[in-house]
Amino acid sequence: MDSFSYDLWLVIVALAILAVAWLPSLLAEHPLSYPILFVAGGWLLYQLPFALPDPLPLSHPQLTTHLTELCVIVALTGTGLKIDRKFSWRGWRIPLRLIWLTMVVTIAVFAFFAWKWANWSLATALFLAASLAPTDPVLAGDVQVGDPNEGGEDTVRFALTAEAGLNDGMAFPFVYLAIALAHTTGLPAAELPHWVLVDLLYRVGVGVLGGWLSGRLLAYLIFELPQRISIKTTAYGFVALAVTLISYGLTELLHGYGFLAVFVAAITIRNHERTHEYHTYMHAFSDQIERLLVALLLLLFGGAIAKGLLHALTGEDAVLGVVLVFLIRPLLGWLTLWKTNARGLKRWIIASFGIRGIGSMFYIAYGLQQASFAEPARIWALTGWIIVLSVFVHGMSATPVMKRLDRRLAPASSPQT
Repeated sequence: MDSFSYDLWLVIVALAILAVAWLPSLLAEHPLSYPILFVAGGWLLYQLPFALPDPLPLSHPQLTTHLTELCVIVALTGTGLKIDRKFSWRGWRIPLRLIWLTMVVTIAVFAFFAWKWANWSLATALFLAASLAPTDPVLAGDVQVGDPNEGGEDTVRFALTAEAGLNDGMAFPFVYLAIALAHTTGLPAAELPHWVLVDLLYRVGVGVLGGWLSGRLLAYLIFELPQRISIKTTAYGFVALAVTLISYGLTELLHGYGFLAVFVAAITIRNHERTHEYHTYMHAFSDQIERLLVALLLLLFGGAIAKGLLHALTGEDAVLGVVLVFLIRPLLGWLTLWKTNARGLKRWIIASFGIRGIGSMFYIAYGLQQASFAEPARIWALTGWIIVLSVFVHGMSATPVMKRLDRRLAPASSPQT
């Protein structure tokens, strides 16, 4: 990159930072989300005759993996810290059902359609399904709960927030199963016991246990140590970053699911001292870092579209993406929420807002480095198409839909509505 391109990129990043600071407030009352503007801005930016970096993820697989990975784990920390509701099996039954039932059935149905109708191989169909099924913790901010101790944590916002925090880690076993399938010529019967014992039970268990233990240890350092050693308020944000990196790094070293560990650690810390000012400062810092990474990634994503990311998209894949966003997730979500306290409009909102985004980019980038899936350009094209659909459809509908929900809840509002 020459001096002019470098300086130009500095200006672009600076403008993106300013936009991250202003746009959420400016768009709060409008049916438009800031991710839409960043994707559109990235597309326009790469139409200009400047020597900008190649934005295509296939050109930079490792960089794509690590940037999206960092963005997701920072988002998971912020997501866990802002949930006011204390964990319990009964209180969390809706998000838990969205994980073990809605997401799993969505993976199965989408993989079947991709395999039988869109002519993907079984391994690739499962890989796509596992990567695209989770609700994204990064781009779902418009339908999530507010800041810590802000109040108004209704059923819909809580369910979508907790789901986004949990399912990025819980989708990993199915990504590993797809990788195992890609390494064989048929159904890997011999690999299934290893998948169940290691990729499913062990890695999930280590993710939960590692997150809980690191959360307990860090909660002691955060809430007990300052009684003996003074920590300045300005340093609280760095603690949030430490929580993210320690819980993720240690769990990954033990071959557990770091995404799951980060969220569990944040929930554990929040449960330790629920009303402490630390939570507000730590969440604010995590949110700022997350928005900066989102701005950069969405600009590059828009640029990738401008440079041909969707060129490999087939007609069948385009329809498949529409079916996932408008039919599979909403209908399966609505069906699997049967006999819960989410009824009527609440049930439809929870079912419909399975937002796809940065997490899906990570899984695709990671999986393509672990196995030789056929047609990687087509894989990225379908992934990009579904993310575009989700960013625009959910981004434009989130504000009016949530306003309508709030009007419905206003007469009898309560934290447990």
